[in-house]
Amino acid sequence: MSWVELERLVTDAEADAELRRILRSCPSQADLLLAARRRGYHITRVDLLRAWQRHQQRSSQRASSG
Repeated sequence: MSWVELERLVTDAEADAELRRILRSCPSQADLLLAARRRGYHITRVDLLRAWQRHQQRSSQRASSG
C-alpha cells in the first residue's frame, strides 16, 4: 500500500508547485518522509529506497541502449 502512496505523492507533487517546493526543500530523507506524512501520505524509507533503485536501473538501461 505504501508504494501506491509514493506514486500518489509524486503525481500530486507534479501537479502542485507548493508541494513540490516543500519536498525539494527537505534536507534529508527523514525530513522528506516527515513532510509527506504530515500531508497524509503513508510512505516509508523502503519505498524511497525502491524508487531510487528503479531510477538507477532505468538510467543504466537508457545509458547502455543509447
